[in-house]
Amino acid sequence: MDNSKLIKLAIALLVPLIVALIPSGSFPLDITIVEQRIVAIFIFAAMMWILEPIPIWTTSVSVIVLMLLTTSKSMVKFLDYSETEAEEFGTAIAYKDIMATFADPVIMLFMGGFVLAIIASKYKLDAGIAKLILTPFGNKSEMVLLGFIVVTAVCSMFMSNTATAAMMLTILSPVLASLPEGGKGKIALALSIPVASNIGGIGTPIGTPPNALAIKYLNDPEGLNLGISFGEWMLYMVPLALVILFITWILLRKMFPFSASTIDIHIEDGFSMKDTNSKIVLITFIGTILLWVTDKLTGINANVVALIPFAVFAVTGIFTKDDLKKIDWDVLWLVAGGFALGVGLDKTGLAKHLVEAIPFDSWPTMLIIIGSGILCCVMSTFMSNSATAALLIPILLAVGVGIKPQLEPYGGISTLLIGLALSASFAMALPISTPPNALAYAKGFIKQKDMATVGIIVGVIAIALAYLELIMFKGL
Repeated sequence: MDNSKLIKLAIALLVPLIVALIPSGSFPLDITIVEQRIVAIFIFAAMMWILEPIPIWTTSVSVIVLMLLTTSKSMVKFLDYSETEAEEFGTAIAYKDIMATFADPVIMLFMGGFVLAIIASKYKLDAGIAKLILTPFGNKSEMVLLGFIVVTAVCSMFMSNTATAAMMLTILSPVLASLPEGGKGKIALALSIPVASNIGGIGTPIGTPPNALAIKYLNDPEGLNLGISFGEWMLYMVPLALVILFITWILLRKMFPFSASTIDIHIEDGFSMKDTNSKIVLITFIGTILLWVTDKLTGINANVVALIPFAVFAVTGIFTKDDLKKIDWDVLWLVAGGFALGVGLDKTGLAKHLVEAIPFDSWPTMLIIIGSGILCCVMSTFMSNSATAALLIPILLAVGVGIKPQLEPYGGISTLLIGLALSASFAMALPISTPPNALAYAKGFIKQKDMATVGIIVGVIAIALAYLELIMFKGL
């Protein structure tokens, strides 16, 4: 580890340690020992995720372990507190509640999405879909650009944004190489992939981790229990994504006009129905998506549906132990760490105390709703979208519960949390903002100023349209 990372690590450890050790009376509000420890762990997570001295998923693992060691009921029993001391300690958390964050149904939903993406790539179903969708757009330059935007967005709704961007950039590379030197159309095509990956991800609950985080809290049976289905999410978010993508297409055409009128695209043969396994893959893929989209009609929960392809592919030998290693476990741990912070804020009573201490009810409601989205977008520009959502969503949930009557005319708490999740996906101004941005920038066809210009313009338009839809339709 180099010196700069050691300094960042020291700062990220020292500040929360000081917060954990100072007398509880030093805080501006009356909190218990366990609540003070949750504050320290929250600060630890925030600083680790912002400074990144270690991989962000390892921070999530650390958060879960620290909570088990310092805030769980097993720790209270181990230290043998007296009744008076235990009261001063505060409301400890059941260790099962902390550990359950990694087995949360939303984690299973994401895992099912990863399994589908891995098998789609293994059997070249993703390339087959890309070829199928791109073909109708012909070879006119501007239509090819639209084709790449649509294909990338559709794939990113059901696959990892990073995997989608990597696949589409691989298809795009020979196309870019064939275009005339000096033409700006190359920039438009190269930028279309990360923008469409980020925007397309908002279309489904599994499209990106911030969506899953919002769904988790909105559908929690012990909390808001709003029962937002997979299909309902798509019903509102797919049209929104399409409008934003159409605007993006117009913007890219105007900013980076093509010098060549036509573009020839060659995609190697992709998916083939030549064997039984391929047929099983296609039928399972289509069946899973249909069950997800119609979960309200069938009554089968989307989280349960996510495990069907896992079982089918595993039993038939299509999904092997080597494929199991390809699951993005780091993303699952990162999301679980965010859930753990939410459990800590809720179960200890800290969230309630924080909301009571800050007069949110005297603040303009629109300032809270849109201001939180802008804050999330700015933070996500410089750090992981998932980490930003994991930090902010639990806090805004507590704020939303505290000012619920104020939020009702604007769609309630769902507008607050979904707006936050979407805003995280709209942060795409820098190469470091999202993995798709980094992958596209690494190809060398995009200058940072072009990415920043397009990212900021599309981000501002997207946030405005997202909140307009949420407020008009009063959430989901």
